[in-house]
Amino acid sequence: MDELASEKAPSRPGRREFLKALQAAALGGAAVASLERPSARALHAYPANNTALLEEDKMNEKLAVLWSSGDRDVALKMVFMYTFNAKKNGWWKEVTLIVWGPSSKLLSHDTELQDYIARMKEAGVVLRACKACSDSYGVSEHLAGLGISVEYMGMPLTEMLKEGCRVITC
Repeated sequence: MDELASEKAPSRPGRREFLKALQAAALGGAAVASLERPSARALHAYPANNTALLEEDKMNEKLAVLWSSGDRDVALKMVFMYTFNAKKNGWWKEVTLIVWGPSSKLLSHDTELQDYIARMKEAGVVLRACKACSDSYGVSEHLAGLGISVEYMGMPLTEMLKEGCRVITC
């Protein structure tokens, strides 16, 4: 057996244990029913004032659904169904639907999808559309009339990805 393969890496607490330790430290070390008491090793493995992973965890509560398909069935049976329910049921703290490419043309002509968009907006889903795409189909004004923020999305999407936002593409 390879000597390197048989060596065991030093044990270091996992991310979940570290987050629990940070939460416990933020609460003055008091035990909380929903949290297991972290080990002393986890409490001392990282500085108590390190909130970087807690901030990262907040980003893990953000979901963006990037909808680019011009297929109506994909819109109804996946994109809209999941996006709406994710927000309505609190599966994610923040849910954003990004209309991109052929989906902007489909949405501009389909009243059933437009009604669904209105329900998503009412539920608290953030609605955004790629201006370059919607301009190319001549539907930017129509999408804005549906309450969708029409903007150039290249940089905002890049920022979301760099910040760790979860993204589903359809």
